[in-house]
Order: sequence, then structure tokens, then C-alpha cells
Amino acid sequence: MPNLRSHLRSRLMPHLSRHSSWALSPLFCALLLAGCASTDTSDRPDIVYKMASQWSTSTPTSNQNQALHQAWWLDFNSPVLTDLITTALSANPDVLIAAERIMQAEAQVQGANASLFPSLNLGAGSDKSWQQHGSQESSRANLGISYELDLWGKLSAQRQAAAAGLAISEYDLASAQLMLTTGVANAWVQLLTLDERIRINEKNLATAESNFAIVEAKYKYGAATLSDFYRQRGAVASQQASLLPLREQRRQTESALAILLGRAPQDYHLASQPLAELALPRLAPGLPSELLTRRPDLAAAEAQLQAADANVSAARAALLPSVQLTGSGGLASQALLSLANPVNTLGLGASLSQILFDGGRLRSQVKISEARQRELVLNYQKAILQALKETEDALGNLALSQAQIAQQQRIVDDAQHTLDLTDIRYRAGADELLLLLDAQRTLFSADEQLVNLRQSQFSATLDLIKALGGGWENDAQGEE
Repeated sequence: MPNLRSHLRSRLMPHLSRHSSWALSPLFCALLLAGCASTDTSDRPDIVYKMASQWSTSTPTSNQNQALHQAWWLDFNSPVLTDLITTALSANPDVLIAAERIMQAEAQVQGANASLFPSLNLGAGSDKSWQQHGSQESSRANLGISYELDLWGKLSAQRQAAAAGLAISEYDLASAQLMLTTGVANAWVQLLTLDERIRINEKNLATAESNFAIVEAKYKYGAATLSDFYRQRGAVASQQASLLPLREQRRQTESALAILLGRAPQDYHLASQPLAELALPRLAPGLPSELLTRRPDLAAAEAQLQAADANVSAARAALLPSVQLTGSGGLASQALLSLANPVNTLGLGASLSQILFDGGRLRSQVKISEARQRELVLNYQKAILQALKETEDALGNLALSQAQIAQQQRIVDDAQHTLDLTDIRYRAGADELLLLLDAQRTLFSADEQLVNLRQSQFSATLDLIKALGGGWENDAQGEE
């Protein structure tokens, strides 16, 4: 498997450039201070990846298992979900903010690459001075050029850091898109689940009202007790009360979904569809080591290491002398505001500057950049461990929900048979009302639990999609 570090290096190299070395005169060499530090950053500790060859949670092998692709939401077979995600990707504020940060990073790369070229400046002026024996006039126009030699790699390190910053912003955009798409899908599944629970509660309310009408009629004719009357009327009120929080949860979920789509929640209303119509994709999780190239957040952490390496090099190079080449050429005359009868001028120069004392400011910058580098190494290791945990948890939750659904379906079937028999016996006068109410509550609870487990199954699938990177592909892989 290609190493992500080599992918990133190949991605950044087009932005980098090295200048050829220049021969240094003995005088120039003598000016170098013995205490100048090396700019080499090869002392950064290597990251050792210790990963298992397989996931601890076994996944059933099947021809139906499919590899994750970037438009994974199409596998849910929901045109509504596809429309929601398409809208969100084009209008969500977080994604738009991440895209603007890419524009900023591109501008920073352009600014850093400007060090590859010399600076040109155009100047013009006119002077008149008075002396004891008369006045003197002059005019001039000249073109100046200056260029800093990158002898120690400071400028190239700055360009490398800027290029890594651009890569980080691109990876952050991919991460924001992944969080958004899985968030929209989760909100959509939650909305469908709430609609299903509302439907179950409304069905049970209708059953309770029907039973209450029967009990009320029996009570009028003395075939039911007053306690039966109040008990069934209380059951109706209980079912009515249970609908209120469910409808409020639906409203809040719909509002949250509207925010993800970049819309105001006040006037946003979304038609639902049966939860059973959603297809549940079967995913092939791949190998643990593949996470390194499948998750944009890990790629961003890797790019941060590249930027830290470059910043350390730049900070160390700032301790060394800087060399500036200058040149100028132009016209000059002895007339005021005129270049009549001009003479040509030409000048060449070179300058060397070395900070002898700054109170330790530059060396403190080196220490800061080195500490930041070590911090990012630890952050990268932590991100890898977190990615492995998220994938393991998603696989475990998915396997658990599948087993629970199979068990819960049997519970629902048994509860339905029990209610059917109890209802027949109650209408025949063989069972009391309490037994009928208990059978209804058991079925109601079992139905709701089954719906909740189906939501958990979809949520675990979406967590797995997010943990596996959502089908994201590192563009650097195609550049090698």
C-alpha cells in the first residue's frame, strides 16, 4: 500500500523550488557565525504504525458486500435523501466556509511562490539645490531589481509550508463534506423513525379509543365496572399524551435538517417516506491499514506534519545570514523635471546581513516550531487510534443491531399473537380488561423498540461510512 507521506510529498513538490548553490568567497565564509544551527529536520521521530491485520468484529463475507464510493447515499435508494444531500453540499455554511479557506490557502501559496522571482521597482525624481555660487538641478529615472538568495532553504521551506497549508484546507473541506452528508442522512433517518413512531402511537390511540367505546357501552348496560371505564379512558389520555413529545421531536429534527441545508427552519416542511423503503447498504470495511489513505482527517493530520517540518526548517534558517543581490539602471540629467541630454546609469550590489543579538527571539521561534512539530506527531498518532476505534465501534454496533432486530421481530410477532387471542377472549367475556390493556401495551412497546433498533442499524451504517472516510480518495494517489 503506498505510504500517505509519499503521496503528500508528491502533491506538494510542484509548489517547491530549490536554487542552485553559489560559490562563497573566503570573506563571505568568514562572516558566518560558528553558532549557526543546521536547518536539517531529519531528527523528527518516525511514526510507527502498529495495526492488526483484521478488525476484531467479524464481518460476514458476502457477494452483496460492496466497496464504499463517494456518492454512497445513492445506495440508500432514496431520491429524497439524494436531493437533500445535493442541496446541503451547495448551500451549507460550514462547507462554504471551508471552500473559502481553500481560496485563502491558494493565495498564500501564490504569495510564498513570489520568492522564486526578483522584485522590480521603478523610481523617478527631480531635485534642485542652492549653493553659495548658484543652484544645481538634476532629474533621474531608474529601474531597480532585488533578489534574496535562498542559500539555507528558508524560502523553499516557507513555500513548502504554504503548499502543505493548501493541502490541509482541501482535506478539511473533504472532512466537512463527509460530516455534512452523514449528518443529513442521520437526520433524515431520525425523521423517518419519528414518523414511524407517530404512526404506531396513532394506531394505538385509535385502538384505545375503539376499546373505550366498547367499555363505555358495556358500562351503560352494566356489563363493565366503573373502574374499567376510568381505566380505559385513562389509556386513551395516555396515548394522546405520548403523541405530543413525538410531534415536537419531529419538528425539532426537521428544523435541524433545514439548518444543515442552509435554510431557515420556520417555513421548512419535508414530506416523509416509510422507513422500510430505505435500502441498507452492506459495506466491505477493508483492512485497518487502509484507513490511512481513506480518511481526509488523517490526510490533514499528515499534511500538518509536513507543514511543521517546513516551519522548523524555516525557523532554523532564519538564524543564518541573509544575502541580497541588487541592481539598478536608468537615466539621469542635469535638468529639472526633464531628462534632456541624459546619461546612462548602472549599479550592481550585494549585501549580507546577520542578526548578532535579538534577545533570543529567533531561537525561541525554533523551539516553538520544534515543540509544535512534536505535538503534531502525537496528534497524528492519536488521530489514527481514534479512527481505528470509530471503525471498530461502528462495526460492533452494526453487528449488535442486526442481532437485536432479529430477536425483536420475534418478540413483536409473539406480542401480536398474544393480543389477537386476548382480544378474542375479552370480547367473549373470558378475559378481563386488564389483560387486554397489558397485551396492547406489550405490543406497542415491542413495535416502538423494533423501530428504534432499525434506526440504530441505519445510524451504525452511517457511522461506519463516516469512519471509513465516506469513499473519499486522496488525489495524490493518482499523481505518483
